Amino acid sequence: MTASRRPNAPPVYLDYQATTPCDPRVVEAMLPYFTEKFGNPGSLTHAYGREAAAAVEQARCQLAELIGAEPREIVFTSGATESNNTAVKGAAHFHRQFGKDHIVTLATEHKCVLESARALAEEGFRVTYVPVGRDGLVDLDRLEAAISDQTSVVSVMAAHNEIGVIQPLKEISALAHAKGALFHSDAAQAVGKMPFDVEEIGLDLASISGHKIYGPKGVGALYLRRRPRARITPLIDGGGQERAMRSGTLPVPLIVGLGRAAAIAQSEMEGETRRLLALRARLLNGLKSRFPALVLNGHAEKRLPGNLNLSFPGIKALDLIASCPGLALSTGSACTAAEVEPSYVLKALGLGEDIAGSSLRIGIGRFTTATEIDFAVEAVAAALNRLRSGPGVTSASGGTT
Repeated sequence: MTASRRPNAPPVYLDYQATTPCDPRVVEAMLPYFTEKFGNPGSLTHAYGREAAAAVEQARCQLAELIGAEPREIVFTSGATESNNTAVKGAAHFHRQFGKDHIVTLATEHKCVLESARALAEEGFRVTYVPVGRDGLVDLDRLEAAISDQTSVVSVMAAHNEIGVIQPLKEISALAHAKGALFHSDAAQAVGKMPFDVEEIGLDLASISGHKIYGPKGVGALYLRRRPRARITPLIDGGGQERAMRSGTLPVPLIVGLGRAAAIAQSEMEGETRRLLALRARLLNGLKSRFPALVLNGHAEKRLPGNLNLSFPGIKALDLIASCPGLALSTGSACTAAEVEPSYVLKALGLGEDIAGSSLRIGIGRFTTATEIDFAVEAVAAALNRLRSGPGVTSASGGTT
């Protein structure tokens, strides 16, 4: 039976790793801070400023509680890109004075971590990019061999934004600390979607993004361990806001939204995880039954509940997306999705260009319904049939296949 939708309905959104819609409860919490509660949290001489400062501290407590941190270990930033840059570059710059001029990361890290490492290499730092296996997971023996007494920071993404795999963070933390290195994790995709306790993991630094957990864009945070203290050099100079780690006037409405999003995620995570796992299985099984050659990229079990990265051998991913106008899909990271070349992440898994170029990232989330999953299965199946039936199909670039 073919799933149907009403005419002129917006595309079914299946790109939750790129961004999440702002939860209406988050919007409701933010709105007063755009209007009557407009104070600057740095202006503590009057009620407007104190009210804003109190709202910021409440959000700090909400986010800290979600990740098992102390509120004063939370530094608000503009998002995970800034947090990643601050963590990796800040750790490298601070510890260089002690002869630690080496950084270790994975070949599949987010672009902002890889580019931070490359920028440090241009300054004379040494960088080791550790490969991953076909399942996307790091080989702990290879990682251990890469870390030395001169390593200042090891940076490994908690849950991958493209292939969804979850790395063994506790084990990595032990390896980093055994050599005296700080351990940083880009946790933008993990926080709020899976249990994530910085103390249990043994993290020194962690990056968080508001718009990945149904909060607003333009706000995030850096977890910065206090005991033992994770020492880094700030990247932004100014008025010394955020305990001198990140200067600049705080965006109170966005921070309030991030705090509310964190509180919602904490209270609803367990039930949402069960629901997403069921929807993911429904989607994967439905697509497999219609396209048996389908390939799942990344570890089958150690992955985010709302993520699938699928290859459709013989079908160009951009053509498939163009043939599914009723679905909002992507080929990979939102930071590189406009690139025509196959994903560097999939190539790092050992996939050839043809199979990597046939891959889609499908992200489901809080507002995805079973009806939408069924519609997606039928829409993709119909598109695959059209694409396999012969030439003349319009491609994403405007040409024909």
